[in-house]
Amino acid sequence: MSTSICPCGSGNSLDACCGQYHAGHPPPSAELLMRSRYSAYVLGLIDYLVGTTLPVQQAGLDRQSISQWSAQSTWLGLEVENSEVFGGQPEHAFVTFTARWHDANGEHSHRERSSFVQCAGRWYFIDPTVPLKVGRNDACPCASGLKFKKCCAGFFNQ
Repeated sequence: MSTSICPCGSGNSLDACCGQYHAGHPPPSAELLMRSRYSAYVLGLIDYLVGTTLPVQQAGLDRQSISQWSAQSTWLGLEVENSEVFGGQPEHAFVTFTARWHDANGEHSHRERSSFVQCAGRWYFIDPTVPLKVGRNDACPCASGLKFKKCCAGFFNQ
């Protein structure tokens, strides 16, 4: 059992925090998914990052770039500013955070408002860098069974 502190900034041990999600237990909230994704960047867990992205977007991810960024960065911390959960089926959420890291080009800080959707009991990150070819009246890519305009349309590219 690891006694290292979780990189997500919770102050808990990795095993009691994000480590359980990396091991396969689904995070119960969008905020915990976002925190576990940050920890996955720190730890180089690229399969976890891909697997927690909306399934229809996973093939469009650049695994090599994700892996390089993860490995070539010294991760300096995460601050979660806000988590907004919206009811309904499926449930959606926004998580606003700032991640800090250092790489060959210096120290960086990135503030983002990320979108998440819960499908089949699991939370997924909606990646704004992976384009989707979906019309407003097409089936939603989250597989909810709803039209895109009635489901995730307002959560893409926020």
